Amino acid sequence: MTALYQVLTPAGELLENIEGRLDEKTIVSMYEQMVLVRAFDRKSILLQRQGRMGTYAPFEGQEASQVGSAIALTPGDWLFPTYRDHAAAIVHGQSLSRVFLYWMGHMEGSISPEGKHIMPPCVPIATQMVHAVGTAWASKLKQEPHVSLAFFGDGASSEGDFHEALNFAGVFKTPTIFLCQNNGFAISVPFSQQSSSETIAQRAAAYDIPGVRIDGNDVFAVWLTVKAAMERGLRGEGPTLIEAVTHRYGAHTTADDPKKYRDQDALAEEWRTQRDPISRLKRYMEQNGLWDDVKEAALQKQVTERIDAALAEAESYPKSTPADMFKHVYAEPTWMVKEQEQELQEPEQKKEVPA
Repeated sequence: MTALYQVLTPAGELLENIEGRLDEKTIVSMYEQMVLVRAFDRKSILLQRQGRMGTYAPFEGQEASQVGSAIALTPGDWLFPTYRDHAAAIVHGQSLSRVFLYWMGHMEGSISPEGKHIMPPCVPIATQMVHAVGTAWASKLKQEPHVSLAFFGDGASSEGDFHEALNFAGVFKTPTIFLCQNNGFAISVPFSQQSSSETIAQRAAAYDIPGVRIDGNDVFAVWLTVKAAMERGLRGEGPTLIEAVTHRYGAHTTADDPKKYRDQDALAEEWRTQRDPISRLKRYMEQNGLWDDVKEAALQKQVTERIDAALAEAESYPKSTPADMFKHVYAEPTWMVKEQEQELQEPEQKKEVPA
């Protein structure tokens, strides 16, 4: 089995020297971002339960994988999130209010900020991996110093798109980073029932590209691995497959009940109590004089205010209408789209009932 790369232990201790590679400002930012997105995630679940938001895909427990990777990117890099990677999108520049809008059913929630390359959350499994190879190839052809980062889950590794993406990226040596957040379950199906291979990282060998297996709850390991993959890609050496071993505490979505297919109590003890990504980074920061209770209180207040302001902005957004389905289909609406929209907006004509 491919060895699991870890830098920061659950106790907050370093296994290797990070001096000159990770500065204090970045470390503090990692913690602040993880605290923010966890609070956002918890708020979103409450909003869904209150009927103020549609079905939602939570990510609590996977903050290090998303924050650590997205914070490593440069502003011009391409981000391809799944429907669960809104933490990464937020870190890369998407506003909290836009993410709220997406889960409230507004198409505008998928619009990338000016100057950023954040693709809409991808719901079809693994298709974003092929798209990421395309943008990376384009960047290479244009000689632009940008990489493409595609997130996917362990279930996506069973899709044909996974193999097509890795094969094409390997042949054309595109600067693509494939980051699998291996949660151990594709909804209710455990990884052992998806594949006979022990790891996802080992599959990289079939395409002659590097495959790295890391502790996905170790934000330092994630950041350092993604940075190395970026540098490799921009040197023209091609893609990297990263398997971040992590665990999502809650349900697949708010429409799912994980207790039906896994032991939630045992997993909570193992992962939330012993391996939590935020707790371990906080321990490291406190042990090294980077954090204290005063800073923690100030951060919690700031996070609450920021989320509340974003929610107020999103909920004040004009309600969606059925006619919105015709937007963003074509750059210039075709005559068929115009005709369909007109038919929808015209008041229904009452038909005379024959005597």
